[in-house]
Amino acid sequence: MVPRKSERLMNLVICLLVSRHFVPKAKLRQLVEDYREQTPDAFEKMFERDKEELRDLGIPIEVGAVATGFDDEVGYRIRRSEFELPPLTFTAQETAVLGLAARVWQNAGLAEATSRAVLKLGAEGVETDPGALSDLEPRLPASEPAFEPLWRAVQARSVVSFDYRRPGTGGPQHRTLEPWGILNWRSRWYVVGHDRDRDATRMFRLSRIVGQVQLVSRPRAFTVPDGVDIRAEAASLSPPEDPGRTARIRVRSGAGNGLRRRAAAVTPDGEGWDIVDVAFQDAMSLAEEVAGYAADAVALEPPDLREAVIRHLKDLLVEVARGT
Repeated sequence: MVPRKSERLMNLVICLLVSRHFVPKAKLRQLVEDYREQTPDAFEKMFERDKEELRDLGIPIEVGAVATGFDDEVGYRIRRSEFELPPLTFTAQETAVLGLAARVWQNAGLAEATSRAVLKLGAEGVETDPGALSDLEPRLPASEPAFEPLWRAVQARSVVSFDYRRPGTGGPQHRTLEPWGILNWRSRWYVVGHDRDRDATRMFRLSRIVGQVQLVSRPRAFTVPDGVDIRAEAASLSPPEDPGRTARIRVRSGAGNGLRRRAAAVTPDGEGWDIVDVAFQDAMSLAEEVAGYAADAVALEPPDLREAVIRHLKDLLVEVARGT
């Protein structure tokens, strides 16, 4: 769930960024939810702290007269020209990291909060420029369809159900979960929560969820136990790492770029093929990646990786035959 303070600061930035004119403090108190709940004195202190925090982050907040001829009433705004960054270039690895961050923005319900803030400004008669939001919004899509419904379920504390595919288990299994949180663990997205079917804490990889995530309860149907650390739970539920393992994978020329980028060595192996040596820790994750290249990649060593790829491909064939 997005912390209240972070959401408040984001909404304040949105209100000040999209406004074409200075917005008075009283108007901001009406527009930003957390401000409305405060007493006048508490609001003043909170607003001053928020302004200073945004300025410390390098966000320039300008102060000026609300309307010409009425210099006694001041307002605030963020000039788009001063807020925008110059053109930036990133390496492939940096772009991948930004992609992960963008998924959280685009799928975490913040877009809905943004729309509410802009609509409130318009309803209050403040002239807005919604195009200014392009300075805030990354435009990289999420690849896991389950991310959005699970994130909303985490926020609402709603119970969900879904079909989950584990390599080597012979097909998807139905699970019912109280989702406590979503995290990125070892470059994969997971949801952690209480599995009602097993009556235990479990972690599920989003890319292995088959079909639609269904809500099976109303909001606030469960409570996350006090003191739960989602990342600590993920660490305890993950299989132990086996450092120092190396996989040998035969990859067709021009394919398998993800494997090639992190390869320790690439050796030609006949016309149109290479042998790629890749360090790994989780055989299941690497098996899924290799299987994703279909006929363009063949796992050679170690044997458990090769067997995991074969099992994964067989499971996929069974699912296709069943029409899942």
